[in-house]
Amino acid sequence: MVRNLIQGALAGPVGGGVARAVLRALHGHPALKRTNFRGRTVSLAGGPALAAGATAGAIVHRPEHAAAAAIAGLGSGAVGLYDDLVGGRPEHAAKGFKGHLGALREGRVTSGFVKIAGVGAAGLAAAALLPRRRKIDVLLGAGVIAGAANLFNLLDLRPGRALKAGFLVGTPLSATGPLGAAGALLPADLNEEIMLGDAGANALGALLGVAYTAKTGTLGRLAALAGLVALTAASEKVSFTKVIEGNTVLHKIDQWGRKPIEPPVAPPVEKRKPSPYPRG
Repeated sequence: MVRNLIQGALAGPVGGGVARAVLRALHGHPALKRTNFRGRTVSLAGGPALAAGATAGAIVHRPEHAAAAAIAGLGSGAVGLYDDLVGGRPEHAAKGFKGHLGALREGRVTSGFVKIAGVGAAGLAAAALLPRRRKIDVLLGAGVIAGAANLFNLLDLRPGRALKAGFLVGTPLSATGPLGAAGALLPADLNEEIMLGDAGANALGALLGVAYTAKTGTLGRLAALAGLVALTAASEKVSFTKVIEGNTVLHKIDQWGRKPIEPPVAPPVEKRKPSPYPRG
C-alpha cells in the first residue's frame, strides 16, 4: 500500500519531467513545424513529448503493467508520429476508416492505414499482458485501448481539448503518470506553441485505455468498448467541434485557457490625393 502511494506520487513528476525534456530537445526541429487551425505556426514536438512522458509516468506508477504501458504508449505514439510526418503527402491522401480501407483496395498503403493497424496491434499486445487473459477479455481490452487512442485523436482539433479530456478520464482512474505529462504540456498547447498531433493524442488515449482495462473485467471492458464504438461511429456523421460549441458547459470547458479569438483587422483605407488636373 505504501509502495503504491509512493509510486503514484512519483509518477506525475516523472511524466512531466520527461515530457518537458523531450519537448526542449525537439521543439525547434524544422520537420516538426506545422500550421494550426488559425494559421499559427506550431510544433509537433508536443506529440513525442507527451508519448514519452506519459509512458514513463505510467511505468513508474504501475511497474507491474510496464510492458503493456510501453507497448501501448510508445507503439501508438510511433505510428501516430509517422502519420504526422508523411500523412500530408498526396500518396497518403484519404479520410476516415473507409477512406484508408478504400485506398488499400486500390493498392495504396496510406500512413493512416499504418496508424490504424499499428494502434490495433499495440492495443492487442498490451491487452494480452494485462490481467484477465481469457481470449474474450484480451479482445475487449484491445478494443478499449485502440478505441481510446482513436477517440482522443478525434478530439485533438483545438488547443488543449484532448489534454482536458485526458484529465476528465484519467482523474477517476488515478492515472497520475499520463496526467503529469499532460499537465506539463497543457500551457504550451493552450498557448498554441505546440500541437499533440496523432503521436500525442494516440499515446494519451492508449495509456488511459490501459489504465481502464487493468482495473476492469469483461463487463466493464464491454461497456467501454460499446461507448467508444458509438462515439467513433457518430464522428463519421457529426462534428465534435460543432457539438461542443453548441453546448454551454462543454464550450466553456473547451475555451478555458485558450487564446481569445482575434477579430479580423480591416485593411487600411487608402486616401487618394486630389488630382492636380481640373475635371472636364
